[in-house]
Amino acid sequence: MIIGFGFGSPLISILMLILTSIASFLIFRAFRPSHLKRKPTREDLYYYYREQRRRARDLSSQFDLTDEEIDQKVEEDLRK
Repeated sequence: MIIGFGFGSPLISILMLILTSIASFLIFRAFRPSHLKRKPTREDLYYYYREQRRRARDLSSQFDLTDEEIDQKVEEDLRK
């Protein structure tokens, strides 16, 4: 969405381009998914890490798996 080419003086064209870019950015911010708006906190990351480690220990004790196989199983569970 670019508006501003061919309308009057170059100053008006540049002003219209700037206003159009601001409008596009605000529309993007308004409609993007809410999970992209919030960055995970340090505490959220800590709990995520602890949960992954617990699941890895459970899988390694339940099955005779390598670290790579455990990582694959954890990723599959997260996709569900």
